[in-house]
Amino acid sequence: MPNDDSQAAGGMQQRPAPARAQGGALAGIRVIDLTQFEAGTSCTQALAWLGAEVIKVEEPNRGEQGRRASADRPDADSYYFMVLNANKRSVTCNLKSEKGCELLRRLIGKGDVFIENFAPGAIERLGFGWEEVRRINPRIIYAQVKGFAEDGPYGNYPAFDMIAQATGGVMSITGEPDGRPLKPGVTLGDTGAGLHLALGILAAIIQRSRTGEGQRVTVAMQEAMVNYCRIAFAAQLISGRTPQRYGNQSMIGANAPSEAYPCAPGGPNDYCFIYTSRAGEHQWERLLKVIGREDLKADPRFADPHARYRNHVALDAIIAEWTRKHDKHTVMRLMGDAGVPAGAVLDCGELVNDPHLRRREVFVEVDHPVRGRFVIPGWPVKMSASHVPVVAPPVLGADTEAVYGELLGLSADEIAALRAEKAI
Repeated sequence: MPNDDSQAAGGMQQRPAPARAQGGALAGIRVIDLTQFEAGTSCTQALAWLGAEVIKVEEPNRGEQGRRASADRPDADSYYFMVLNANKRSVTCNLKSEKGCELLRRLIGKGDVFIENFAPGAIERLGFGWEEVRRINPRIIYAQVKGFAEDGPYGNYPAFDMIAQATGGVMSITGEPDGRPLKPGVTLGDTGAGLHLALGILAAIIQRSRTGEGQRVTVAMQEAMVNYCRIAFAAQLISGRTPQRYGNQSMIGANAPSEAYPCAPGGPNDYCFIYTSRAGEHQWERLLKVIGREDLKADPRFADPHARYRNHVALDAIIAEWTRKHDKHTVMRLMGDAGVPAGAVLDCGELVNDPHLRRREVFVEVDHPVRGRFVIPGWPVKMSASHVPVVAPPVLGADTEAVYGELLGLSADEIAALRAEKAI
């Protein structure tokens, strides 16, 4: 997410380069990463997991602000930072120092992508706006994520995830019909905007292969949220009315059942979501067979999807009477085996310990030099010819010597002198 810190990077520890598969889809692509918090870091982590070399450029003393956000101990980077920065390299660079700025210019000259998500105007004040970076490297893909479009009425406003969700339509359609707008538990505004930006960067890389030229790629978090609300806008076109909050019901058409039904033993997440398609009666009839209520086929209250929606309160009570007798996993299995769409409400603890998801590397155990071994979410995109192992995020400045020495050709003495001058 955009932030109010105009610096970018520094540190002292060294480590080998992160493991990157030789056949990684983005092998050979180098990303100069000045992102902080979540929106930008989600984008660069996705690129790293696709095989790009991501060099995270950080302020020398503190690093990016996410390292200390929600920290539980003073001697270690936060887990918030950890889950957003795997597979990256970290170098330090003081952008308040002219020598530090010169180092960044040299990195830009070696890069394919430059990405930042500082507060509006911050990167320009540092001297690394689009025109300047393009002058240094005409082939660079210059990527930015901000809260709002720079040419709009809110262009200078700071933003975080929930601001984007509020202003992009998401909160207006989330919640119970008679309740207040709610922010969804997932950080759509941040990670959602970051993944939109990653898609734009990939397209720009492909276009550059034809034209030889770089370009600027921008995503406004507000506008990314609008894109997530397309079905709501379809509902608006159908009805001519602004979509309201519908709880767990579909907003684009009357449908029932469509609800999270309570299951045994009655814990906070002991629910299973059951849904049947409006496209025909086959899923509805299968559901009735599973719950032993085929007599309801003849009930006029439930004769068709519209009738079921009008009487969904009564229908929900009937289904809930059955689901309460079973645990959520049994409900999902019985419904799924019968061809009825159903999903147990799985909490984060259940997911992280799921052996199937572990096998697929949706969750991966990493080994960190300070935190030790712990589990983080991995990359959900699986490619038959590109596999990049997930490795722990870097401690601050872990790759300073390696990157400046190998990539920029600086000697150990030159690097030591830059440290003494606080340029890194």
